[in-house]
Amino acid sequence: MDCQTLRMRAITDGGLETTLIYHHGATLPDFAAFVLLEDEAGLDLLRTYYAPYIEIARRERVRAILDTPTWRANADWGARLGYNEAALAEVNRRAVELLREMCSNSPDVEIAISGCIGPRGDGYVVGEMMTAEEAEGYHAQQVRALDGADLVSAITMTHPSEAIGVVRAARSTDMPVVISFTVETNGELPNGQALADAVAEVDAATDGAAEYFMVNCAHPSHFAHVLPVERVMGVRANASKMSHAELDAAEELDEGDPAELAQDYALLGRLLPLDVVGGCCGTDHRHVGAIAAALSVT
Repeated sequence: MDCQTLRMRAITDGGLETTLIYHHGATLPDFAAFVLLEDEAGLDLLRTYYAPYIEIARRERVRAILDTPTWRANADWGARLGYNEAALAEVNRRAVELLREMCSNSPDVEIAISGCIGPRGDGYVVGEMMTAEEAEGYHAQQVRALDGADLVSAITMTHPSEAIGVVRAARSTDMPVVISFTVETNGELPNGQALADAVAEVDAATDGAAEYFMVNCAHPSHFAHVLPVERVMGVRANASKMSHAELDAAEELDEGDPAELAQDYALLGRLLPLDVVGGCCGTDHRHVGAIAAALSVT
């Protein structure tokens, strides 16, 4: 089965970085999983991480959308770790190749490779804001390097301007693009904007070019009250009910309860079309498996 991007119900993977650190003992400087692409041991660890999600997709007979481990593989975060433009382009390409290999090894499962793009700054805090034009130029380098993916997904976006830039950079190369916004415990973006307003702003500035929108990096109890929001079709929630500030200060991983989180997703499914479900911080294949089963995405 070819690795194509088709509109249908699908699972994503979960909290890649928290899973690798807390369950596999990986060392990820600056939460940068792309460093694992540098040697065979790291590649094997990434294969071990992705494999259970392919099994969930196989079991539930749904499509899997797997994110490349490139959330931090942009210019600013790369420079902190000693990566120049050429080295970053290489690790982004290598990330796509890894998932293409896994796709080829599971021809019975429909898998889409999502080139993961993170924010220039922190995924919890807005920090220095870019204009849409600045963001387009900034993220275009990574979009080009992820050319072999089926789509790109901008995860943990904290404000619309950066998201607009990513959409424009992707569409300039005819790459399908998905935008996922971080929200706080009140359901608003870190910049204080309502989720519905942020989605509308991105769509207005890009002629609705994004494939769809998602919510990420918050517990369903934090944002259920602001749903439904038109064009939001996916959720990648945190396992924990803690705020971002509390999570940053926590010394242990809060995994929450996979069964409880699955039921929370089932309730979200009554509020919006959950075409794509997965996880964010603290979640792993247990959470995503329970979510998929609860939603009966078969």
